[in-house]
Amino acid sequence: MEKKPFVTKDQLEAIAEQFPTPFHLYDEAGIRKNMEAVRDAFAWNPGFKEYFAVKANPNPFIINILKEYGCGCDCSSFTELMISEAVGITGHDIMFSSNDTPAEDFVLADKLGALVNFDDITHIEFYEQLTGHIPETVCCRFNPGGLFEMANGIMDAPGDAKYGMTADQLREAFRMCKAKGAKHFGIHAFLASNTVTNEYYPQLAGVLFQLAVDIARETDVHIAFINLSGGVGVAYSPDQEPNDIRAIGEGVRRVYDEVLVPAGMGDVAIYTEMGRFMLAPYGCLVTRAIHEKHTYKEYIGVDANAVNLIRPAMYGAYHHITVAGKEDAPCDHVYDVVGNLCENNDKFAVDRSLPEIEMGDLLVIHDAGAHGHAMGYNYNGRLKSAEVLLQTDGTPKLIRRAERPSDYFATLDCFEIGTKLQTIAQRETPQA
Repeated sequence: MEKKPFVTKDQLEAIAEQFPTPFHLYDEAGIRKNMEAVRDAFAWNPGFKEYFAVKANPNPFIINILKEYGCGCDCSSFTELMISEAVGITGHDIMFSSNDTPAEDFVLADKLGALVNFDDITHIEFYEQLTGHIPETVCCRFNPGGLFEMANGIMDAPGDAKYGMTADQLREAFRMCKAKGAKHFGIHAFLASNTVTNEYYPQLAGVLFQLAVDIARETDVHIAFINLSGGVGVAYSPDQEPNDIRAIGEGVRRVYDEVLVPAGMGDVAIYTEMGRFMLAPYGCLVTRAIHEKHTYKEYIGVDANAVNLIRPAMYGAYHHITVAGKEDAPCDHVYDVVGNLCENNDKFAVDRSLPEIEMGDLLVIHDAGAHGHAMGYNYNGRLKSAEVLLQTDGTPKLIRRAERPSDYFATLDCFEIGTKLQTIAQRETPQA
């Protein structure tokens, strides 16, 4: 698969005149087209709903685009619940899937009327003590343990994950909730991350559908929905074949007709919680080459760093890089593309074949629309970059400004040193 930016060099240079690099740039047209494809792929299921994983990209401007297509929010924390409420997504349009959950998170989820996905059987009593009740509709997270294997090998090891309940605990949790007044139940599971195969969701669906049939018979509860969660990945590398969401949706439909319909459970709604698939390919990190270094290796230093995109440093993850305007030039130079953190793993690429890079060139780091800006942090006092939406008419819109030194020092404002730092920040911060 050939990877091309969704934006031209001339467009990037114009945007960079307004919003200095580095910045995250999102493709509104691509986001909308992909959302339509997801909606159409599962249109066979009347109750289908995509709960966008807010953790992947918590920008409210992005979430509002998805909301236009009926998306809900998959939230996992107090502040993510606040974002959901702020954009007008409340009630059962929120799926609250958390773990090791603080009390205040459950209280706010209850206040907003969210669907609560219990990660552990002990959380049921904890929630009841906090709120005074168990909701009429509840969900529980399942972990089958062991390894999750498919025809092309081991995909992941759920047994090593901290998430979810055993099958026996799930049964007991349903009985417990039913005794406390719950009337409708959901099953949720996440067994593998970033799968690049059209078979993951259908195989997961087969596991959960059969479990749902068995549990419904054994506990006499109404299974209202099954949440396939996330795990549908993207092709970060050009040598990977992207997932086909239409084929995935058809695969789930086939298993649904084979397992649930004959069991008299053809009313079960299908939910998904995709973050990476919804947004990763439709966002990029734009950065400029500012230094070159010739020692034991050839280095290109850029004005972004792992604060802006941590996946390469944290996971050794591959993100494709395009040198703007040199898309057709030969990749006859080998570089490490690095940031400016005082950590040797602050590298966007290692031994990467690229066109010759000159100082001032703009680099597009692909597939940063999910788990990009969202995973930012402030090590070395480096500040998070701006987020810009390339609107469908081709014009850029600032949807989050870049952090300023005053933001970094804001939590010291109750101390004398904080006042001094704010004064210095106002004096030294360049005016955009």
